[in-house]
Amino acid sequence: MEANLPLPKYHQIYLLLREQLREGRFDAGLPGELALMGQFGVARVTVRRALSQLAQEGLIHREPGRGTRPVIARVQDMHMQASTVANAQQARLTGLLENLVTMGMRTQVKVLSVEHMRAPMDVAAALKLPSGALVQKAERVRSTQDGPLSHITTWVPDDISAGFGIRELSQKPILVLLEESGVKVGRAEQTISARLADVGIAQHLDVSVGSALLAVRRLIYDEDERPVQWLHGLYRPDRYEYQMQLSRVGSIDAKVWVSQELSANFH
Repeated sequence: MEANLPLPKYHQIYLLLREQLREGRFDAGLPGELALMGQFGVARVTVRRALSQLAQEGLIHREPGRGTRPVIARVQDMHMQASTVANAQQARLTGLLENLVTMGMRTQVKVLSVEHMRAPMDVAAALKLPSGALVQKAERVRSTQDGPLSHITTWVPDDISAGFGIRELSQKPILVLLEESGVKVGRAEQTISARLADVGIAQHLDVSVGSALLAVRRLIYDEDERPVQWLHGLYRPDRYEYQMQLSRVGSIDAKVWVSQELSANFH
């Protein structure tokens, strides 16, 4: 765990497990206390306090001798809340997609995995696909000459992704591949939040477990309002920044800030 964070270790573990629960990582049950102690390098009392907080929120159910399982109804609520937030914050495309493609051209990418799978519940909901529909899931790490920049996971409907795989994803930004597949990109919805690095992400991004990361979720639509890509990105905040240019509009007594331009910069 990250010792420099102003959060108790048990709370860091709670936050990581809570995020993983929301992602559906523990459908078959959570790891045992000993496994979590080894994973996070903490004492049993720390793990138990983190699990106790999850149980108090109704996210997990603990039974002696039977292990710890997620409470499906509560996890589904978390999925729906995340979807609502994403739908409420729509990013303008002026400069954004062009900037993302440019960033893709100026960084190096390592494709960690590409697989065709049945869409998890939250992915199917985001992409408006029927239950059990196939999607392509791809995991990549982007780097600059200074080291790892981001860990990106994308889901694309199977019929769209049929024309590209590991080789193409290692050579071109996925937005370019979507265009080459006949998709006419229309708009994007995006949210930016924070997340702590778990063990796997920490290794890929060369940071400590529990380090703070920028978490980006982006849903891309085509011109016919069909969702064509669902992206989860985790970025090192010391190498990536997101900028917005704002202007005020409205009458003198009701002025509001609106975004004019979006950009993503890395160093």
